[in-house]
Amino acid sequence: MASLSPLSGVLGRRRAAHLLRRTSYRFTKTKVDELAALSAAQALPLLLQLYPVQVEQPHYDDPLTTMVNENATWCLPYGMGAPVEQFKLRRFVSGWWLNEAVQDPGIGHKMSFFFHQFLITDILSYGTEHYFDYLGLLRWGALGNFKKLATKMVTDNCMLRYLNNQQNSKNSPNENFAREFFELFTIGKGPQIGPGDYTNYTEDDVVQAARVFTGFRVQGGRNKFDAETTLPHGVPKLNFHDTGNKTFSTKFNTTISGASSEADMLRELDDFVNMIFIQPETAKNLCRRLYRFLVSCNLTAEIENDIIVPLATTLIANNFEVKPVLEQLLQSQHFFDADDSDNTDEIIGGMIKAPLELALQAITFFQLPIPDPITNTVGHYVSFYGSGVQDRMLTMANLQLFFPDNVAGYPAYYQAPDYHHQWFNSSTIIARYKLPAMLLSGKNTIGGQVTRPIGTKLDIASWVKNSGNITDSTDPYVLVNDLLDYLLPETPTPERFDYFFLDVFLTNLPPADWTYEWQDYLTTNNDANVKIPLERLINAIMFSPEFQTF
Repeated sequence: MASLSPLSGVLGRRRAAHLLRRTSYRFTKTKVDELAALSAAQALPLLLQLYPVQVEQPHYDDPLTTMVNENATWCLPYGMGAPVEQFKLRRFVSGWWLNEAVQDPGIGHKMSFFFHQFLITDILSYGTEHYFDYLGLLRWGALGNFKKLATKMVTDNCMLRYLNNQQNSKNSPNENFAREFFELFTIGKGPQIGPGDYTNYTEDDVVQAARVFTGFRVQGGRNKFDAETTLPHGVPKLNFHDTGNKTFSTKFNTTISGASSEADMLRELDDFVNMIFIQPETAKNLCRRLYRFLVSCNLTAEIENDIIVPLATTLIANNFEVKPVLEQLLQSQHFFDADDSDNTDEIIGGMIKAPLELALQAITFFQLPIPDPITNTVGHYVSFYGSGVQDRMLTMANLQLFFPDNVAGYPAYYQAPDYHHQWFNSSTIIARYKLPAMLLSGKNTIGGQVTRPIGTKLDIASWVKNSGNITDSTDPYVLVNDLLDYLLPETPTPERFDYFFLDVFLTNLPPADWTYEWQDYLTTNNDANVKIPLERLINAIMFSPEFQTF
């Protein structure tokens, strides 16, 4: 029986590493060790909070321009400048987000990305400055109130354009946004039970919802601000709005009074959202998606009854605050695979890493130096995060960050039955297996082009010597064991350990040979004889099936 009962006792390294891998893009030995000494209840407050950002906004390297939140002249206003300029500037917005994700010791960016996948727009939907606002809204709602976030997303400038609500008027209704708000953003369809009739709503309900959404328009100048989020947003325009009453089907048994003013349009919107959120299926739909994102795609009848339904009850009881649900799920016996007799069979190591986890957790574990975003903007945004991380580590591994395939998002997060298995296939395997080569060489090694520096490099001998991640570098057994303990989700069997230790690292030479070579390196600072076995080991670990999972 799957159990949401809290896990008792100290986490230990294995469970602490699992918790950190699933909740944060910043994975470090120091943080694992910190969490390992705590219980799940003690560890979660360190993760379930929004930490301050390192850099408030992207920086562009032209000294004649300013930053995005001043007057947006580095992010050219919509319609100004050649498209190639907007294309260049998009790297700065996504590079800024990635750098903040790397620096974030908590769940903030992981949940921001979850809600991006849930309430999706792409970075082409409007100007880069508007997308910066959209990312700000996701951050605002990451650990907050899902109902409020869904409501505010209706007036997000990017969303209004992405789902064509800019063209939704009383005399020419456009149902696109209304349809996706039902199907993808909130309650979900459920199985179809008749023509135009789904389990949770009907086609007629989509028509009525589109009438509610008429007249909400973008505010391209970014000069209208939400009082609660302080972010720019779109505005209601009564002359485009259908002011008649909206009567919904027996799924809802609700008639919403039409608005009589622009301010009243927001009341009408609230009435509509309340109508959807009062349905129990809306809470269940969010909890299912959270479960697939953080725990497993294996949603059995047992999981539905024992995990999803109680989580939805918690969500409703807390008026759709997300944090109490995360607290309940992430300290549960089920999350730590401790609710049955076999605690190694389904959760820990049970998902294939998405490219974000694969790349960013490797970057943070190996403490790669990252070019400074203020003093070296080209190296930071263009070479490292642009060419290295986005183009090679993410896009070529089938995650084109902020360029989702469609309004449903990135297929591996929603497309049954494969889900996360789509991250590992013939089209992505090269990018995944080239990751250690990129880190160790400091160059782009994918794509058949002339290799170029990526703005950083893992000096593996220096890292082993100075990082503090290895207990005793002179002892080859300890060195290999330390790396496997933190880089793999489960402790390897003795036979598997011997493969990494004897076959890969020592190449069946006596352990004393390593000790001699390492001591010689410490004396001479010449890493020629220790670099090769270390790189061989890192490649083998990161190539392993175990490393590809979390």
